Amino acid sequence: MNNLDKGTRLKINFEKSGKMFFQLEAKDKSSHARAGVIYTAHGNIHTPVFMPVGTAGTVKAVHQTELSAVIGAEIILGNTYHLYLRPGVEVLKAAGGLHKFNGWQRPILTDSGGFQVHSLNEIRKISEEGVVFKSHIDGSAHMFTPENVIDIQRKIGADIIMAFDECTPYPCDYAYAKSSMELTHRWLKRCIKRFNETKEEYEYAQYLFPIVQGSVYKDLRKISAEVIAQADCIGNAIGGLSVGEPAEEMYEMTALVCEILPAHKPRYLMGVGTPANLLECVALGIDMFDCVMPTRNARNGMLFTTEGIINIKNEKWKKDFSPIDPNLNIFTNEIYTKAYLRHLIINNEILAAQIASIQNLSFYCYLMQQARMHIVLGDYIQWKKDILEKIMRRL
Repeated sequence: MNNLDKGTRLKINFEKSGKMFFQLEAKDKSSHARAGVIYTAHGNIHTPVFMPVGTAGTVKAVHQTELSAVIGAEIILGNTYHLYLRPGVEVLKAAGGLHKFNGWQRPILTDSGGFQVHSLNEIRKISEEGVVFKSHIDGSAHMFTPENVIDIQRKIGADIIMAFDECTPYPCDYAYAKSSMELTHRWLKRCIKRFNETKEEYEYAQYLFPIVQGSVYKDLRKISAEVIAQADCIGNAIGGLSVGEPAEEMYEMTALVCEILPAHKPRYLMGVGTPANLLECVALGIDMFDCVMPTRNARNGMLFTTEGIINIKNEKWKKDFSPIDPNLNIFTNEIYTKAYLRHLIINNEILAAQIASIQNLSFYCYLMQQARMHIVLGDYIQWKKDILEKIMRRL
């Protein structure tokens, strides 16, 4: 499908209006997979896309120049909870926003902090007003409300900001999941109101995404997806998955929600996941993903490669002087070998985390680029079947 002329017109319109456009460019013939472009003030995002996680304003062990020039990342994440605590919103405001503070001039998305507050279940209290929690740093008390979470994200300055929600654990009983979902919906109304009555802190537009909840209950997910669709925001997210439920339940909930969320807006599946998770959910109609897995696993010596999964700590790699992943055209494969990276990992050298993180993030971005290409070609399902057999095997 060739929409270059239309795409050029949309880009020109964006530059004049300052609005974000999501342009669908192609759909797969035998699945719900689609390829598109999101236009923002800080650049274009080609979907499907994997977004490296930079929780505290940085993707661990990776320079910003490597993120863009080597890995090919088009958007990264920051986290409201962590950035609020350190360095603090006043520092970010004085710097001119997170883009200027960390030197990343491409798009940024901020998670509202709902998931992080959820993970502090021993030191937080949820009420209608919001969440009172204690800092994991020094134990000091703080409160997040739908209103101040919007205000904080305004000052952080992310291009895409998330509504404040409660992320339910797994397993979760039906009554709690329903009550939590309804609270998230009430909080969403307050988020939208605050978003609409406030202005951007900097000279570019910001966009609010609401979040579908409902745990693994079909009727709740359906209700939540309908509420979120009716909110008519510029894009939508699906939360509360990849929290311990079986993969098949995640796929089932994702498929159900994608049938309801509007097709002309980007769909973001939060916190997912393995390469297999990404490819399966692309087939269901998801456009955006994030996960700490590629960087966290890299620091522990697990590598995702085009040939399969490698535990570089294993003895078998001790005298393997071949490139880490010869099929990825990145500088680390021109310089470093499996044996050398194993040596660095075993000795806890800082360089090991850098090399391994570049490998895993490059692989994830490469996988999404390949997925996009095969969606355009119309053979996504067959390609997915073939490549999964290869990349998910243990070497």
